[in-house]
Amino acid sequence: MNKGIFAGRAIALVSMLFSVGAHAADIKIGLAAEPTAMDPHFHNLTPNNQVVMHIFEPLIIANSKFEWQPGLAESFKAINPTTWEFKLRRNVKFHDGSAFDANDVLFTMCRVPTVPNSPSPFTLYTKAIKEMEAPDPYTLIIKTAEPYPLLPNELSSVGIISDSLIEGEKVKFSSAGCKISHAMPTTADFNSGKAAIGTGPFKFKSFTKGDRIEFVRNDAYWGKKPAWDQVIMRPIAAPGSRVAALLSGDVDFIERLPTQDSERVKADKNYRIADVVAARSIFLVMDQFRDPPPGVTGTSNKNPFRDVKVRRAISMAIDRTAIVKRVMGGAAEPANQLLDKSFSGADPKLPQLQYKPDEAKKLLAEAGYPNGFSVTLASPNDRYVNDAQVAQVVAQYLSRIGIKVIVNTMTSSSFFANRAKYDFGFYLAGWGAQTGEMSSPLRALVATQNKDKGWGVSNFGKYSDPELDKLIDEAMVTVDNAKRAELLAQASKRSMDAMAAVPLHSEKAVWAMKKSLSYEARADEFTSATNISPSGK
Repeated sequence: MNKGIFAGRAIALVSMLFSVGAHAADIKIGLAAEPTAMDPHFHNLTPNNQVVMHIFEPLIIANSKFEWQPGLAESFKAINPTTWEFKLRRNVKFHDGSAFDANDVLFTMCRVPTVPNSPSPFTLYTKAIKEMEAPDPYTLIIKTAEPYPLLPNELSSVGIISDSLIEGEKVKFSSAGCKISHAMPTTADFNSGKAAIGTGPFKFKSFTKGDRIEFVRNDAYWGKKPAWDQVIMRPIAAPGSRVAALLSGDVDFIERLPTQDSERVKADKNYRIADVVAARSIFLVMDQFRDPPPGVTGTSNKNPFRDVKVRRAISMAIDRTAIVKRVMGGAAEPANQLLDKSFSGADPKLPQLQYKPDEAKKLLAEAGYPNGFSVTLASPNDRYVNDAQVAQVVAQYLSRIGIKVIVNTMTSSSFFANRAKYDFGFYLAGWGAQTGEMSSPLRALVATQNKDKGWGVSNFGKYSDPELDKLIDEAMVTVDNAKRAELLAQASKRSMDAMAAVPLHSEKAVWAMKKSLSYEARADEFTSATNISPSGK
């Protein structure tokens, strides 16, 4: 039967289910940020990805510890360095009742590069694919131009949509652009629910911007059924309001518990928290390509950040342990590289970065700045946990070694827009490793800018080290996981020896909830209703 027939029935069924009133097993969740769309391919951003994952599933699933598990693909293997075989899961149904098969994957990969006005496209995860074909309905062969061992990891970020949206038209994939006769579903179609047809544990009910997102349990789900009949997600951006909503009973569960409320919630026997070291690092970046950088004075028009002694002095001037304890309230770990040592590709042998202000002063003098210099430190004030406060404390530490700092904080929208124009000579930012391993921050933050490779996308200091690039290059074509991790560890050490960027801390993701609930904390910082369960279950 044509898949398209089922779409209207699915929406009608959801409406009928909820006309009888609220279910007993409902969960109400307070979100720190609202998703911009229900389209799984529109905006590659955590607030979006964590919500649409309830509806749409990828071929490979990352669990709470960034361990890769079968999703819509039961298994995968590298046939040779540039060819992958994925065996698809049988007997899986979309929410409209239609059967999942390889044509749905081909259609999905064809749509990803066509989404108009995408603020952050998902082509980051699909551009390595040069050929894709389905020798049978449950086998996919994917070819890349060169060895690309992270392909399965990256496909974990791409939700599969139903070819019922193009009336089951058979699709032939082309990296140059697929030829599909039917119109592609729009982002508005997903937001309305018309196209929100996935295979996930929950079905779409409603998306009301500024108010709520609602899901209903998919009782035909192929995997473990979630505990909740209905999920209601409410965006509550203000941290104080989010905590108040939890304490008043308006919601059962919140993400991003503010550090200033952590002890109070912990002490209340009616609530509990869950936390985990996240794959997100906070760091400082220095302009290393202009004379002088914006905001730098007192250097005779020289760029002090080009000197590794200055970069090391800045690192030694900062007491990371004190920042974690006093500013972050323990909701972080001091960093010694651009991803916490618990993740793949981090160098486990790197020592903790020490607070040595006297040695920092000596390094500044050796570099030719015995009296220091002046600089402006830019930072968002609403993107990372206590970001503005961290920037202020960093400024205080640097002042003690003679670097006079003016802190310029702003909303994240202004910060990222200005950063993209290279307006900052010195700034604080963060990076979340979507793949859960070291190649993500290395490629994005310290690899030489290269549009063809997609490297250096957040290297706004334009640091460049050909030897570091070679190590990353070799790692990215090494299929053996252990060997790749060792190469990435070498690259991490090299970047830290040079202080290509100065790491401060790795954030902890923190959730708070009623005592009757428990949560399997996720290192990707995602809030997932499937990870919430009645306590003890």
